[in-house]
Amino acid sequence: MARQSIFDMKVSKIYPLLLQKVERKGRSKEELDAAIAWLTGYDMTQVDQDMTYGEFFEQAPAMNPRAELIKGKICGVSVESIEDPMMKKIRWLDKLADELAKGKPLNEVLR
Repeated sequence: MARQSIFDMKVSKIYPLLLQKVERKGRSKEELDAAIAWLTGYDMTQVDQDMTYGEFFEQAPAMNPRAELIKGKICGVSVESIEDPMMKKIRWLDKLADELAKGKPLNEVLR
């Protein structure tokens, strides 16, 4: 079976995984949604869960210009060294979810 690209996966598959990550560590859906809204401009209650993750980032209402301040490593790779713009956006969201899960206060996560 061919491996599915993260760009082609549905939001309905990825979002619950991010939510599980933060909730396992005692954080809330509201905090994750606030981080997503800060990064992309989306209100998660209005997002089409059937869109692909690639479309989710391509069609983001308002990518935050301060997202460039997101630094650190995801899976051993420095976020700031990722060259593919779409993958960088995906990893930014991963990093925000990781920071929430590690207990960083929301006001610091949102830079």
